[in-house]
Amino acid sequence: MTVLAVAGIVAALMQTLVVPLIGRLPVILRTPAANASWVATATLLAGAVTIPATGRLGGLYGKRRMLLLCTVPLVAGSVLCAVADSLPPMVAGRALQGAGMGLIPLGISAPRSR
Repeated sequence: MTVLAVAGIVAALMQTLVVPLIGRLPVILRTPAANASWVATATLLAGAVTIPATGRLGGLYGKRRMLLLCTVPLVAGSVLCAVADSLPPMVAGRALQGAGMGLIPLGISAPRSR
């Protein structure tokens, strides 16, 4: 249960982690403010697309397997964002993090299925 709780908290934090930086992102990434907003939008958009698919795949192939699979894009996206110095890799990293958002519903449903 502790691992599921921590995974859910980490995934939820990834969604909102850049909100305090939104005002500074144009300066950090050297891009217009309209483009910098994609850093936050990419995560939510990717999550909205992948969460239903992840839930369905969790029912078909097992929640544990899908939980582990969801951590791969989440970690890869975090690494990509850490080394990004311009907008395209940052948006790509945030989209990968959004693809890992399936951790939240899978983590909620995993204890209920036992």
